[in-house]
Amino acid sequence: MYLAKIRITLRPSILDPQGKAVQHAITTLGVGNVADVRMGKYVEVKIASGSEKEAREKTDEICRKLLANPVMEDFAYDLVRSE
Repeated sequence: MYLAKIRITLRPSILDPQGKAVQHAITTLGVGNVADVRMGKYVEVKIASGSEKEAREKTDEICRKLLANPVMEDFAYDLVRSE
């Protein structure tokens, strides 16, 4: 069993209005020196697999086909062996 810890973010060339709103809110709180905020998604998926290679293949497929929009988003993940 593996736990995939997946991070999905907008590509740097894509505008992030939610990130800009959060950045503005941070400034309103009086917290200075925040140059940029980018928002994203975090997903955990438990994968029953006999090998790390197979778990990586399944995680890639899940990300490419369902979780991330390949035109606008990038994804990265860490795999952790779990029970």
